Amino acid sequence: MPRTIAQYLARLSLTAILAFGAIVAMPVLQLAGPWPETVSALADDDDDDGGDDDDGGGSFSGVAGGDDDDDNRQGGDLRSLFPRLFRQVDRAPARRSVSVPDRSPNEIVAIGLSEQSISNLIQNGFGVDGRTPVALTGGELVRLTIPQGVRLDEARQTVLAEAPSASVDFNHFYRPEQQGTSACGERGCALVRHIVGWPIQTGACTTPPPIGLIDTAINANHASLTDARIEVLRLGDETIPQSGEQHGTAVAALLVGAAGSRAPGLLPAAQLVAVDAFRPYKGRADVANVYDLVRALDLLAARDIKVVNLSLTGPANLLLEQAVRASIGKGAILIAAAGNDGPNAKPVYPAAYPDVIAVTAVDRFRKPYRRAVQGDHIDIAAPGVGVWTAASVSGARKKNGTSFAAPFVTAAVSVLLGANPGMGLREVETELMRSANDMGIPGKDAVYGWGLLNARTLCQM
Repeated sequence: MPRTIAQYLARLSLTAILAFGAIVAMPVLQLAGPWPETVSALADDDDDDGGDDDDGGGSFSGVAGGDDDDDNRQGGDLRSLFPRLFRQVDRAPARRSVSVPDRSPNEIVAIGLSEQSISNLIQNGFGVDGRTPVALTGGELVRLTIPQGVRLDEARQTVLAEAPSASVDFNHFYRPEQQGTSACGERGCALVRHIVGWPIQTGACTTPPPIGLIDTAINANHASLTDARIEVLRLGDETIPQSGEQHGTAVAALLVGAAGSRAPGLLPAAQLVAVDAFRPYKGRADVANVYDLVRALDLLAARDIKVVNLSLTGPANLLLEQAVRASIGKGAILIAAAGNDGPNAKPVYPAAYPDVIAVTAVDRFRKPYRRAVQGDHIDIAAPGVGVWTAASVSGARKKNGTSFAAPFVTAAVSVLLGANPGMGLREVETELMRSANDMGIPGKDAVYGWGLLNARTLCQM
């Protein structure tokens, strides 16, 4: 009998273990499964946190040594015991994604159309949906709707035939460069900025110049931004729905968030001039089109903004390239996110344009972000995984993406110009290159560019 009871208990224990294993295996299969690469733009307005500060558990520690930047392990549970089984994947916002095309399906944009050309195009079935003078490039920027039943590429050729000297292209779409968030564990979230030597000692530096930001809307009532020096410019009238606040708030707080807040910025005292160039697309995604991006660059140029952060990506476009080139020609330094389409993806813009500083992302172990675009156009690397910054409504979260690497370089360039107001693009590039910590193969490479940003000596340059 004792032996029989012992066998029975052993079988019961084995059954319980197998049942428990089945329960555990279900989320493991979900967590360990492949995360689909998609070109769909994500809903961009609520962080998947309902306004909570940091997933309800962690608290900002402000020092290195918190939980890992690319996982969600919490001490004392199964995740800490079996980290390989519970591999963390990037968490996208909760709202469903929507597929976004790379261009408006019925619009053409042009600079340099004469009144007679516009009149002739209207007679041929085109409509004028917008027109505005652009001092940056010269001439008038015009947005045309194409005739019904005419293909987009045929419409573009028609406009070019009517005005051969004009600059004509599709009204391409551009998206904010964010790929999910990470929650904090019991030990809170650590700042990854220490790997580039931030915070810096700014006593030897003069006040940094105003920073330009072209992004989505910003929640000016966020606790980290209530005392910030932010001017927000909208391109549309008040009747047009505002874009989501998630991305713009996070990037703005990373740049100028209050030093004592839960989302401290890199340069809390700096002035930020932000342009909301995005609009909701089908109520679920935020996109910026070329017509609005050119206008945004023109607005910043009119205010003589010398440092501009562009945490957005999209296709190559003739009009955007002209505006970028003109902005740089007037002395502006443009810093852009390299993109999150993956290491084998084609270059994206504006980061891939000549003389734009293209920023890729690394984690706190200095490993390249697995979604970052690579290529010969990459200039420099900065933290972009597990970056602690503001959530859209309140508090903060860890963010992943090249969007959050670009502000580190933007802040560094602003500090350089504050200490050396006469520096131009070439001098800034030289200092960034000289001070960067070379990584990967020696010299400039397609993964890290010149290497990892080094902010330790910025005020000494």
